[in-house]
Amino acid sequence: MPWFGLGVFQVEDGEEVYNSVKWALEHGYKSIDTAAIYQNEEGVGKAIKDSIIPREELFITSKLWNADQAYEDAIQAFETSLDKLGLDYLDLYLIHWPVPEQNKYKEAWKAMEKLYKDGKIRAIGVSNFKEHHLEDLMKDAEVIPTVNQVEYHPHLQQIDLHEFCKQHNIQLEAWSPLKQGQVLTDQTLADIAKRHEKSTAQVILRWDLQQGIITIPKSVKKQRIQDNADVFDFELTEEEMKLIANMNKEERIGPDPDAFNKR
Repeated sequence: MPWFGLGVFQVEDGEEVYNSVKWALEHGYKSIDTAAIYQNEEGVGKAIKDSIIPREELFITSKLWNADQAYEDAIQAFETSLDKLGLDYLDLYLIHWPVPEQNKYKEAWKAMEKLYKDGKIRAIGVSNFKEHHLEDLMKDAEVIPTVNQVEYHPHLQQIDLHEFCKQHNIQLEAWSPLKQGQVLTDQTLADIAKRHEKSTAQVILRWDLQQGIITIPKSVKKQRIQDNADVFDFELTEEEMKLIANMNKEERIGPDPDAFNKR
């Protein structure tokens, strides 16, 4: 799985998502992350189809929405996503939220394990799972989740969850790594960026990578998409890493997974 990719949350289907994915692929991105609830899988699929990059070189992720966590619904939802994307298989498929109120994520996982064993998905994982959700899922799982994609940025570092995932060989992946732009004006980050002649966004994304966290920033602007990916030509010092670590507030912009029950 590539360490860096494009997220397309809240990117409109059609021309907007098509261009975002097209520009990303042209600039060397190989990983694209979408979801059924984003309602833009068709645009993502069209951009992939029109790209000159061979399918086997790309890493495409989608997610199972909350209303489809019953076993048969999960199977059908996967097939619908695959059809919209115009693909023969997915590289990664995630349970989007644990939705504890309906308590069906284990049922969904069984369906995903079958799809994995049938060769329709190369890897299966979860999104927005806390430690206790993972512990519960793994009690009965035949396949351990490969990835846990969660909200992660300098103000929400989820240190215990990251450590738990490392102990169980679950790869942590950051969504909203820039906190929807809310951390870009931080003076600590600005000072670090100035030293490296980089942007604050590039500093944050580099910070993710140096912690061994996959990151998938979203943008619909061509230059921003290009700039976000230019993070492999510099390295943050240990002191700079600590300065960013000290910014942690455990502050979310998204829902708490224990309370989010939208279907």
